[in-house]
Order: sequence, then C-alpha cells, then structure tokens
Amino acid sequence: MSREIRLVLLGDPVEHSRSPVIHNAALASLGLSGSYETRRTGHTGLLGAIAELRAGILHGINVTMPLKAMAADAADRLTDLASRSGSVNTLRLRDGQVEGHSTDASAMKTVLESNRFAATAPILILGAGGAAAAVLTAIEGRAVYLSARRDEAAQDLANRAGYEVVVVPFGAPVSDAIVVNATPIGMNGESLPHKVLETASGLVDLAYGHTDPPSTILARELGVPLVDGIEFLALQAGESFTWWTGLEAPLEVMLEAAKNG
Repeated sequence: MSREIRLVLLGDPVEHSRSPVIHNAALASLGLSGSYETRRTGHTGLLGAIAELRAGILHGINVTMPLKAMAADAADRLTDLASRSGSVNTLRLRDGQVEGHSTDASAMKTVLESNRFAATAPILILGAGGAAAAVLTAIEGRAVYLSARRDEAAQDLANRAGYEVVVVPFGAPVSDAIVVNATPIGMNGESLPHKVLETASGLVDLAYGHTDPPSTILARELGVPLVDGIEFLALQAGESFTWWTGLEAPLEVMLEAAKNG
C-alpha cells in the first residue's frame, strides 16, 4: 500500500487508549506511511468521521464506548459477527459502502478457540453493552451466563442472543466458568464483585488502565488462565489492522507496543 494510511479511534473517553501506539508501531514495522489518532467525540463526531471515510480522507475507523451501537446503525452494511451482535468497533469503505465489523467478536473467537482455556467450560459474561453483545456472538457449544448491574439490560441482551443465555444476579459466581469482563470495571482501579473469580476457571478481561486492574492481579494470584485487557486489545487491534489493510498484522510488535504504551 503506497498511500498515506489515516486511521482514527472515536469515543469518550479515549485519552487512556493504547491503540495509537499499537497501530503506529504496526505501520512502522511494515514500513507503511500513515498515522493512527484519537478523537474524543460523540454521535456527531462519528457521523463526521464516516463522511471522511466516504471521502477517502480516513482509511479506517475504530469506535469504543459509547459509540458501538451507533456505529452499527450508521454503517451501510455489517459483517455477520457485527450484525448478530448489533455492535461495531471497526469501520472501512469497500465498494463505495461503509462496512462495519466487530473485532471484539472475532478476537474473542480466537481466544476461546485457543487451547488456553478448557474447551467445555461455561462462560460468565459481565456487562450488557456493545462489548458483551459482541462476546455473545463468539461463543459456540458452551453454557453461557450473563450478569449486569441492571437486570433488565442483561435480560434484554440475553433475549437477543439467539440461543439460551441464563441471567444471574450481578456478582453471583458461576463455578468453573471463564469470566469475561465486558464492563469498564477495572479501568480506574475498581475490583470485580467479590468471589466471582475465586470459583472461576479463567478470566478474559477487556478492561485495562494505566496499571493492572485488581481482577488481573487476582487471577494471576489464583493461577487461573488469563487474557488481560492489554493482550485482548492487541488481538482485536491486529484483527482491525488486517481488515483495513489486507496485510498480516505484526502481532508480536503490536503486543509489545501495547504493554509499553
């Protein structure tokens, strides 16, 4: 690719994001000219960025909280994973149309299909937003439990899953479950509800901050298999990078940049 590649992350907040250092490291590693920037913005800014995508000013967009559902509505077409989840975190222009994808979902599929976690362990998803919806689309052949602070939000998401999802009270542990934290809990040093991890068989933590969240620290102390927020961020960033550029993402470079960012 010879053009200047302009990529952007939209959302609020975005100041903490390590995505710029991850993607800029990937561009540099492959000798590509371009940049990845952040914009703290809402719905109006999302629509403006999509207009820039259509005009060829931008070549790829990531969106984070609270814009994932809005991005799904704004896209001309969706990938299967994005359509099933109603959540989009990645946008590109193809054949004159804005296409939305969920690399949260595709990265989660990669994680769950690896040999890091027990193949038949149940899943306990914490959260009922766009990230949780994306996680639900990535799960096949497992018992799934969903838990959120607002029971009605959890039940609504469970009803839309397309398969049986059991809603449990927020903070209730599920024995031997792989806990997937799809909430912001931990970004600012908060802890997950007491005892959720003590009976778990693994943790996939989508949250990350300037320091390790208490949940990842506890998971390491308990010795349960772990994919922390930094590793997950690098995995989904690699999925985005390949989807935008058609090139194999330099995952080791991106993970190292994520850890040091």
